[in-house]
Amino acid sequence: MNKIAVLIPCYNEEKTIGKVVADFKAALPEAEIYVYDNNSTDATVQKAEGAGATVRKELRQGKGNVVRQMFMDVDADCYVLVDGDDTYPAYQARQMCTKIMAEGFDMVVGDRLSSTYFSENKRLFHGSGNRCVRYLINHIFKSDVKDIMTGYRTFSRKFVKSVPILSKGFEIETEMTIYALDRNLKICQIPVEYRDRPDGSESKLNTLSDGMKVLKTIFCLYRDYKPLKFFSVVALIVFHVAIIMLMPVFAEYLKTGLVPRYPTLIVCGFMVLLSLLLWVCGLILEVMLARHRQMMEMIDKKFRNASNFI
Repeated sequence: MNKIAVLIPCYNEEKTIGKVVADFKAALPEAEIYVYDNNSTDATVQKAEGAGATVRKELRQGKGNVVRQMFMDVDADCYVLVDGDDTYPAYQARQMCTKIMAEGFDMVVGDRLSSTYFSENKRLFHGSGNRCVRYLINHIFKSDVKDIMTGYRTFSRKFVKSVPILSKGFEIETEMTIYALDRNLKICQIPVEYRDRPDGSESKLNTLSDGMKVLKTIFCLYRDYKPLKFFSVVALIVFHVAIIMLMPVFAEYLKTGLVPRYPTLIVCGFMVLLSLLLWVCGLILEVMLARHRQMMEMIDKKFRNASNFI
């Protein structure tokens, strides 16, 4: 029998964690349920233990830190990652796990945005923020992921044991999605019912600061995963600024035969040179990245062969 692990990162979720654990025990009775407490100051730990979950501690604050530790600690064939705020339905977990174990997908995305999210979530700017992030990633990576920021996903063992997690906070979902897209992993999307938090349960997501962190993560991962495109765009911007600055100097030279503004001419020359250097840097990094992807593909093949042997 394939082993299923339900992973629930928690910070001050005493109002809901007991119900979440109970719901997933009923939906996946064969699964091991892990609650990782992230320095809660309420009765989260006691409620989780009382509901029958295995509770562990993660002292480094932030959801990204918790998920990283979960992925390192827990061994399973299928992993269910879900928030502890009772906003996602446990009854759909079986369908999501089947996609991993029987159909060979690497990541299944619980898509809130195609379901009830916009009618249920009442927080200001959350809907527009989700749309913005979705548009940016789908545009940059030529994909069609419906929900980038969802906290309800299932993963294969290969994904969990290979994904490099650098994020510390709520930008973790964006990082995992971009990793899957870049590696051309098999992604399945299932619309899931979303319900707003119950009364007395407060979101830990700060719309402004965490939104800026997500945008910064997209910017950095675009640079890391698409270096040639990234540096080409920067090089074009620098080159066009240089040309705009140079045009008056060149027009004056054609009119009078003189170049009275040598500092501007020199700066423009250096900017053109800089744009060329930026493009070359992007080209070199793109070649290095292609080589890295080849190596990772070979590692994946060895992993699959070892798994089949076992």
